[in-house]
Amino acid sequence: MRCPWKASPWSCSNESTLTRNRRIDVRVLFATAELSPIARVGGLAEASAGLVRALRNAGLDVEVLVPDYGNIALDDEHVEHLALDPGFGNARLRHGEVPGFGRVTLVDAPSLARPHPYLEPDTGQGWADNDRRFFTFANAIAKRVEQTEPDLVHLNDWHTAAMLGMATHRPPTAFTIHTIGYQGVTDASWIAQLPIHTQAFEWYGGVNPLAGAIQLADLVIAVSPTYAREIVTPSGGMGLDRLLAARGDRLVGIRNGIDTAVWDPTVDPYIAEHFDLAAPGGKAACRTAFLAELGWPDDTEPLVGMVTRLTEQKGIDLVFDTLQFLPTLPARLAVLGAGDRATADSLRHAAAAMPDRLAFVEGYDNGLGHRIFGGCDLFLMPSRFEPCGLAQMQAMAYGALPIVTDVGGLHDTVTDDDRARGEGTGFVSRTVDAIGVVDALHRAVRAARQPSRRKAIARRGMQTDWSWTAPAAAHIAHYEALLGR
Repeated sequence: MRCPWKASPWSCSNESTLTRNRRIDVRVLFATAELSPIARVGGLAEASAGLVRALRNAGLDVEVLVPDYGNIALDDEHVEHLALDPGFGNARLRHGEVPGFGRVTLVDAPSLARPHPYLEPDTGQGWADNDRRFFTFANAIAKRVEQTEPDLVHLNDWHTAAMLGMATHRPPTAFTIHTIGYQGVTDASWIAQLPIHTQAFEWYGGVNPLAGAIQLADLVIAVSPTYAREIVTPSGGMGLDRLLAARGDRLVGIRNGIDTAVWDPTVDPYIAEHFDLAAPGGKAACRTAFLAELGWPDDTEPLVGMVTRLTEQKGIDLVFDTLQFLPTLPARLAVLGAGDRATADSLRHAAAAMPDRLAFVEGYDNGLGHRIFGGCDLFLMPSRFEPCGLAQMQAMAYGALPIVTDVGGLHDTVTDDDRARGEGTGFVSRTVDAIGVVDALHRAVRAARQPSRRKAIARRGMQTDWSWTAPAAAHIAHYEALLGR
């Protein structure tokens, strides 16, 4: 397994005692605002589901708390009342099974139920009361901790952070930062709801839940080793770098994995034909089928895919810079994305202007996403910053060569092609700008047009274990350190 990003008393051993003995001797309460497949917006949902499944497979007893956003069906459901602090109203806990995942506990409170977890569908803006909604969720976490007394609590992102200012008694707590840009900053009136360690949450006349959690959690986890190094710098910490640097060896980086129960080309129900290293022919069949779906000819021009959020973080502006080269580049680009509406409109117009080179589908279509990974030769991910990223690992698992910028988790997972040494799993832009991305794209297209070279690079990516096995073992080792085991 890979150890955290620097040696310390918190560095992982070669094998966790819990993993080795496979005993259910630790009870973990794991709280997250997203969980695939029941509440999914971005990578937080898939990362939460993948880690919880791997922890349970390793023998841990994990209760997962997720907001009930409405219209979530559970099997074998039973309900109990949960008394919240004054000002937060009433809540119920819905316990049950999610097919294909397992046990969950949904926090059912009136303020949480919405058609989208974070955004008003009509405007694309955040719900005006998101502070109240997720402070309510945090209060429910605190009350559940007091009720069940788990051995350890694992919180994720700002939506859960205020729990650390509400719980009168709590066990050791790990806090994972999935994206430091989302901090949940709100006005000072919420200080009254944070009676424990109030000062940690005070932030320039307001309240910053993420800042409080960084200071109060017993362990802070970044979702890749490089991201852990980036966020302690002024350029990467988004105002929190000094607080993070002050945590010293209580800040660690553990790379995410991908859920191989979902992302497996040998059994994937969404792709035209299954394939693996031993029988790679299905990849070509998937490519042919996807080209037909797009109405494009099945020729030798490399097919580039993107599955992305339409945000500045994902380097969408760099994608637009590359589009001017697309008419003369021997490649086609298929984009599936949701997010900024103006960006979506611009992509639609660009696709209409060059329908034989660019295809764009707005929204998130799970099946289409799988078909893009299965059918494309190359996968473009020019992020301006990337805490970990899952899509590049999903692409490599499906034999697509990633084209990435050298940031965060992309640095930790994709190595630049070195033909002379027979090394590399993709193509890395050393600069986060249009010049670097266009150069990496050109190199990738040239390689993809050489079948033997493309297959060699794809093989190296497919041979790598991108599952949650090693990342989960690293988490368990840190849990043991927190518990003094």
